[in-house]
Amino acid sequence: MRLRTSLAVVGIATALVLTGCAGAGTDDNTSNEGTGQGTVALTIAKPDGAISTESNNPYLGDSSAAKYGYGKVIFESLALVNPTGDLGTTPWLAESVTWNDDYTQLTAKARSGVKWSDGEDFTAEDIAFSYKQVLDGKLNDTNALDLKAVTVDGDTVTLDFNSSKFTQQARVLHFQIVPEHIWADIADPNTDPLTGEGQVVGTGPYVMDSWTTESVTLTANPDYWGGELAVPELHYVSYGDNAALTTALATGEADWAQAFIPQIEDSYLSADPDNQFLVSPTAGAGTLFMNLQTKPFNDPALRQALAWTIDRQAYVDIAREGASEAVWSVTGLGSLLEDEIAPEYAGQDYSVDVDKAKAVLTDAGYTWKDEALIDPDGEAVTFSISVPAGWSDWNTEQALIAEELKEGLGIEVKVDQPDWGGWDAARQEGTFQAIIHWLEDTGNAYGLYTSTMDPKWIVDDKAAFNFGRYDDPAVTEALNTYANASSDEDRTAALEVIQTAFVEDVPAIPLGAHPLLGEFNTRNYVGWPSEDDQYSSADPTQPAIVQILTKLQPAE
Repeated sequence: MRLRTSLAVVGIATALVLTGCAGAGTDDNTSNEGTGQGTVALTIAKPDGAISTESNNPYLGDSSAAKYGYGKVIFESLALVNPTGDLGTTPWLAESVTWNDDYTQLTAKARSGVKWSDGEDFTAEDIAFSYKQVLDGKLNDTNALDLKAVTVDGDTVTLDFNSSKFTQQARVLHFQIVPEHIWADIADPNTDPLTGEGQVVGTGPYVMDSWTTESVTLTANPDYWGGELAVPELHYVSYGDNAALTTALATGEADWAQAFIPQIEDSYLSADPDNQFLVSPTAGAGTLFMNLQTKPFNDPALRQALAWTIDRQAYVDIAREGASEAVWSVTGLGSLLEDEIAPEYAGQDYSVDVDKAKAVLTDAGYTWKDEALIDPDGEAVTFSISVPAGWSDWNTEQALIAEELKEGLGIEVKVDQPDWGGWDAARQEGTFQAIIHWLEDTGNAYGLYTSTMDPKWIVDDKAAFNFGRYDDPAVTEALNTYANASSDEDRTAALEVIQTAFVEDVPAIPLGAHPLLGEFNTRNYVGWPSEDDQYSSADPTQPAIVQILTKLQPAE
C-alpha cells in the first residue's frame, strides 16, 4: 500500500495569435538550428484570463509562475509521485529517496552533476536550505510539512518530521528546491515576487526568456542535467475562457492544455487527427456527500438504497463525457486502489439494481404512495442536491441523479445551483442536504476515508471535508492508525475497520474517478503519456511536466 517506487490573452470569443510567438501549427515557429534540438516551440495554454502582475516565486500559490504553471519547469523537486498509472515514485533532483518504517524520516541523496541555470553547482546544502526555510519559520508551511529537523551529511539530506508523512508523501517530495546562493538574500520568501535581475535560477529543463502580459517565453536549458531537450521553447499563454482555449487548441494555435472541454470529439478531436486527449484517473473521485445529521440522510438504509440506484456509468458517459472512470466497488475505491480493497469486499460492486434498493427500503419500513417514497414517519422523501452554477459536468449529474431517483424510487430531488459563495458556506456549515464534491487525494485509500469519515476536518463547527459530519470513534482511531502505522500489516488491519464501516454506513457515494486531463497534439512531437503508458498524466500544470518534456522527441 506504499506509493510504489519505480499569460494572458484577453477573453474574446476567438483566440489571438501571439505576435512573434506563433504556435506549433504555423510556419513561424522558433528555430534552434545547430543545437541538435527540435525547431518547433510548444504553446501551453490555460483559460484563466489575464494575469497582469509578474511573480516568479514558486512558493506563492497566486504567483504568475503558479497560475501559468511555468514555475514547475524552472524549479524542480526531489522526486515525482505519479498520481495515476502505477502511483510510483521517480527520484528526480534526488538520486534516491528512502522513508523509514513509520514515514517520519526521509533520506535523500542529492543528484550529482546538476548545475543551477546560472552555472553554480547544485548540492545537498541547497536541498537542506530549501526545507530549512520552513523549519526556521522564514517560509510559511503551506504544505503542512511539519518538519522537526533537517541535517546534511555529505551529499545526503535527512528530513525528520513531527508526524508520519505516509499520506502526504507527494507534498514532501514535490516541494520545490531553490538555490541557497540566491535565496539566502531574499528577506521574505512569502511575498517576494522574484523579479529581480538574475533571481529566476533553477535546475529545471527551461529558463526564463521573457515575460509579458500576453505570454511568458522559456527556452531550453542547454546544461540541463536530464539531457538534451527536443523542444527548444515553451510559450505560456492564457485565454479568456474555455471557448477561446478550445478554439486555440483545435486550430493548432495552442498545443497543450488541461481543460474539461464539452463535446470534445466535435470541438477538438475531429479538427485534426493529431489532436489528442488523455484522461488519467486518480485515487480521488467526484463524490456525492450527504448531510448525515438531518433527514432523509440520517438513515443508512436510504443511503444504501441510493447507492444501488445511482448510475455511475451515466456519470462518466453523460456528465463527464467519458472523462472519468466509474467507481462501483462497495468500498468506494476506484481501480487504481484495488490492492487496498479488503479480501471480504473484493469483487463486491454496486450496480443499478432498483429492485434491490426497494427491498432495502421496504425492510427499513419505507412504503410508496402514488409512486412517491414515504419514510417510516409517514413523510414523503425529498431533498435538494447542490452544485455551483456553471460547473457543467456536475450540473448535468445533478439532473441525472434527480431523474434516476424520481423514476427508480419515487424521490423528489430539487436541483440547486447557487453561486460559489452560497455553496461554499453551506458545505462548511452543514446547512446543505446533498452536494457533489471532490476528495482529498493522498494516493492511497486514506484520501477517500478521511474525506468522508474523519472528524479532524471539523474545526470551529466548519468542515473542510467530511461534510456529512460522520463520527465513529472506532473509525477515527483506525484512520489515525492507518496514517501513522509503521508496518503494512498494521495499516491493513486498520483499513479493514474503516472499510467495514464505509460499506455498512455508506457515509458518501463516490461516482467516478476524479481525473487529470490533458489535451495535446502529436504533429511535431511524440513520447506523450498514453492510456497504455501512463508514466504521468498529460496535465501540464502537474510537477511531472518536466518528465514529459524529457521524453518528447520530434515526430517522424
